[in-house]
Amino acid sequence: MTLLIISPDYASHLFPLATLGTAWREAGHRVVVATGPATAGIVDDFGFERVNLQLGRGSNPGTIRAEQQPAGEDDALRGFFDATRVGMVETLVFQAEARSSDLLWNPVEVAREVQRIVAEVAPDQIIVDHLAFSARLALLSAGIPHADVVLGHPTALPVGAEVYGSPATWPAAFHPDPAALDSLAALCERVRDDFTAQWNAALAELDPLAAPSTDAFAESGSLLLLNYPAELHAADRTALLPPHAFLGASVRVEATDVAVDEWLALDPAPIAYVSFGSFLSVRGDVIARVIEALRPLGVRVAIATGSTLPNDLPEVPSTWLVREFLPQVRLLGRSAVAVSHGGNNSVTEAMMLGVPLLVLPFSTDQFAGAAALEAAGFGESLDPNTGTVEELAAAVIRLLDLDPAVRARLDALGESLREFPGSTRARDAVAAVPSAR
Repeated sequence: MTLLIISPDYASHLFPLATLGTAWREAGHRVVVATGPATAGIVDDFGFERVNLQLGRGSNPGTIRAEQQPAGEDDALRGFFDATRVGMVETLVFQAEARSSDLLWNPVEVAREVQRIVAEVAPDQIIVDHLAFSARLALLSAGIPHADVVLGHPTALPVGAEVYGSPATWPAAFHPDPAALDSLAALCERVRDDFTAQWNAALAELDPLAAPSTDAFAESGSLLLLNYPAELHAADRTALLPPHAFLGASVRVEATDVAVDEWLALDPAPIAYVSFGSFLSVRGDVIARVIEALRPLGVRVAIATGSTLPNDLPEVPSTWLVREFLPQVRLLGRSAVAVSHGGNNSVTEAMMLGVPLLVLPFSTDQFAGAAALEAAGFGESLDPNTGTVEELAAAVIRLLDLDPAVRARLDALGESLREFPGSTRARDAVAAVPSAR
């Protein structure tokens, strides 16, 4: 049996997708990954085959910097980073305006290349990143059965009256202006309609007999795989989803890092882990505020600085661990609390390891994810631009002293996610999808 994984050239997307593929590899099956050159090393580390597929202009091998992106993409990234410094609605507006050209890049050309790869690899099963719209267009237009994987919060697939990019919920710390939200919703509706028109034009070229879509953002494959715990998803929204399976968490096995293991062994004191991922770690000003909040709390601190150079941050105690990259899963496994932007990998990995989260969300589905954690009692959220050092410190202290009943529910969730990992759930679910052959 052959599994084909189709992924954008971004480490944050490929890591969970490739981790899902390990269930097929461990069962003795062939795994082929179609992705770009920037993440080729990740494919090699997993021991999978790779075929080249460029799904967009940008790439991200682990940490993204604007100056390392192609012309045009660099300015777009700078514009995004600038928008995050203004606020929630401004960032969502920027992302909505960029969406038309960002998510459906050279759709017909890419779709035909995907169809060529499928013919060449001859996979029995296919899983594809939900945001790889051109690739999914190729599969849908050719009638090729596949499962698409939502790697963010489940709201990445709109249901009912939802409009992609216009959040239905956000954490209590945010107070967006109602008029600004109405304007954002109207913009997202226009973007949806424009994006759907582009989708339908490409679809008609690929398959003139295909029925046009009414909302391309709501399209899904034979099976929807949600890299998210069902326990954090509202039951009434679950009822509106197309055929689906919740994977819980797709948590990779990391290579041993001797220096980190030695640091962990030095002291049994509680650890606070800090990371803002490959994109939003550029917000060194927020990381600096988190440092000042954690400094007097008597916890050991590990900080993955990502795009912000450690030398650009305030001086920290010599007992802290500060590096550009850190083995996140290993450190979360020993952490008492984590501070994050609320990216899906951070949320699902923390939940699997029973770690409460202080979330400082900046964009897209991070607001919905933070709101879900608040509702469950497994996290708190603050506005990254306005949350003070004192507010950050107070939130961390509360999370370090969770109510015993909440702690018991979080531990039970983590045990369930560890017992049935996402890779096993994915392989079992995809077994019901008709063969891609």
